[in-house]
Amino acid sequence: MPRIAIVRKDRCNPQGCGGYLCAKVCPVNMEGQDCIVPGPPPDKKPVIDEKLCTGCGICPNRCPFEAIDIINLPEQLDNPIHRYGRNGFHLYSLPTPIFGKVVGIVGKNGVGKSTAIKILAGLIKPNLGTDKDAAFEEVVKFFKGKEAQQYFEALRDGKVRVAYKPQHVELIPQTMKGKVSELLRKVDERGRFDEVVDALGIREVLDRDISQVSGGELQRTAIAATVLRKANLYVFDEPTSYLDIKQRIVVSKFIKSLADENTAVLVVEHDLIILDYMTDLLHVMYGREGSYGIVSLPKATRSGMNIYLEGWIRDENMRFRDHEIKFLSRPPPKPISKVALTSWAGLKKALGEFTLNAGEGNVGRSTVIGVLGENGMGKTTFVKMLAGVLTPDEGGVSDKVKVSYKPQYLDVQSDELVMTVLEEATRKYDAQVIVPLEIRPLLLKPLNTLSGGELQRVMIAKCLSQDADLYLLDEPSAYLDIEQRLAFSKVVRDVVEQRGVSVMIVDHDLLFIDYLSDRIITFEGVPARHGEVKGPFVMEEGMNRFLTQVGITMRRDQESNRPRINKPDSRLDREQRESGKLYYG
Repeated sequence: MPRIAIVRKDRCNPQGCGGYLCAKVCPVNMEGQDCIVPGPPPDKKPVIDEKLCTGCGICPNRCPFEAIDIINLPEQLDNPIHRYGRNGFHLYSLPTPIFGKVVGIVGKNGVGKSTAIKILAGLIKPNLGTDKDAAFEEVVKFFKGKEAQQYFEALRDGKVRVAYKPQHVELIPQTMKGKVSELLRKVDERGRFDEVVDALGIREVLDRDISQVSGGELQRTAIAATVLRKANLYVFDEPTSYLDIKQRIVVSKFIKSLADENTAVLVVEHDLIILDYMTDLLHVMYGREGSYGIVSLPKATRSGMNIYLEGWIRDENMRFRDHEIKFLSRPPPKPISKVALTSWAGLKKALGEFTLNAGEGNVGRSTVIGVLGENGMGKTTFVKMLAGVLTPDEGGVSDKVKVSYKPQYLDVQSDELVMTVLEEATRKYDAQVIVPLEIRPLLLKPLNTLSGGELQRVMIAKCLSQDADLYLLDEPSAYLDIEQRLAFSKVVRDVVEQRGVSVMIVDHDLLFIDYLSDRIITFEGVPARHGEVKGPFVMEEGMNRFLTQVGITMRRDQESNRPRINKPDSRLDREQRESGKLYYG
C-alpha cells in the first residue's frame, strides 16, 4: 500500500516538544534505524523516510503541534504528478480542460486546486514526485493513454495558449503600476477592449491608478486583462471574490460566454451557487488539507455538486468525507421575537457624496439576520452604526445592548500569538467555537503570519467569544472554503440557541445566507450614491425583494435541496416570475 509522510513545517517546533519527540517515540528508530531524523539546516525540521515508516500512527498522535500526517493511500495511486519537496504536499492527478465547455473545480482549501490549474497553465512545472522539474516528454509519458496526454502534447507544440487569472488579485498593485486603461490596452491582443470593459462594467475606473481601485474593481480588471489576451484556454482562480451577487451573476455569464468549439475554460470557485450557474462539467477535488490532493473524473455539474455534498464518489468507490452536507427544505418561519435586543429609527448618515437612510427596524432575541445588497449601498456603514463605531447624523440606535463586531477588512500586522488573542475563547468556548473552526493548529502562530482564511477564522472566533447580546459579522465567508462556511454556520446556530443571543451577517454568498438566516435585511438604492435599509423581512419576502433587484430566480435541487439559480428564460424561470415567487417558487 502506498504511504506518504507529511511534515507541516509551519506547525513543527522541535524545541517546543522537548527535542524531536516524533523521533523518540518512533518504533523503527527504537530498533536502530533512521526512520525519523533531524533535517538539514537552517530549520532542522524532522525528515521521515516513507519506505521505513510502518504507518503505526504513533508520531502523528504524539506530536503536540499536529504537524505530522502519515497517510495510507489507495493502491491505484503511485507516483504524484507534483510534490512540494520531501514530506511535502503531493498532488496525484489533474483536471481536464474541454473545448466548448466551462469546467469547474470544487473542493476544500489546501487540497491542491490552485496548484493543479497552475500546472495546466504552465506556471508550475510538474516534478513527478522527484526533486527536479520533469521534461515535457516525461509528463506526456506519465499521462499516456489519458486525456491529459493530448493536452500536454498540444501545450508542448504551441497549440494551446493559456491566459490565467490568479487567485490573489489584491497583490496585483504591488507588481503593476499605472492607470487601469493603460494596463488593459497593453495586454489587448484581441482588439476587444471596449467590448470587454463594458461587459464587466469597469469603464468608470479606467482613468484611475491601479493602486486606487477597490477589491471588486480590481477583480473585474484582472478578469478583463485575462480575457483580452489571445488564448484558447482561460483559467480563472476564484473570479468572484470581492464581488457582490449582482456582479457575480454578470461575471458568471461573461465567463460562460467564452467557451466555444475553439476555447476551453477552467474555473476554481467556492461560491457553490455561482459555480453551479456558470459551469457545464465539474471535477471534485478531495484529499487531506496540506497533505495530498486527488482530482475526480469530470461529472455533469449537477451530479458533481451533489457528489461533493454527499462526500462519496460512487463510480470511483471513494468516500472522501465522513458526513454528508445537508440542506433542508425550509422549515416554517420562526415566530418573531417580541423581545427586541436593539432597534433603530430614522437613521441618516452622509459619507462624502453617499447618503444612507434607515427607517424603523429591530433585531429580536435568538435570531440570525442576513444582510444582502450590492457593493456601495452602505451595508458596512449601517453595521458600524449598530456597533457604535460610527455615529449617525440623524436618528438613533438603542444603546442598551452589548455588541461584538467583526469588521470586513482584516489587516493585522501584530506579531501577537493566536493563543493570546483567543485566550478567553479557548477557556470558555473550546468545544463550541475553537474545535469546529479548526483553530487549534493555529494557536502558536503569530497573527501576521496567518493566511487570509486562517485570519478570518481567528477573527470570527474572537468575535463570537466576546460577552455580547448582538454579534455583527461583516463578510465572514471571505477566504473560507464551502466546508468552512458551513462549519461556521453551525457554530453560529449553536451560539444563538445556547446563549439566547442574535447574529447579523453581511455577506454575498447566497447559499451561505440562505443556509443560515431567519430574517433578511435588503439594501436598495444606487451604489456609491444612496442606500435605503429595508426590513428585516421573513425569508421569502426578503429574498424575493433581493432577487427582484438582481434579476434572477432560484429553486431547490430535487435531490439535495441546495439552492440553484434558474437559467434565464427557462420554464421554471418564467413560471416563478409570473407567480411573483422568485425564491423557490
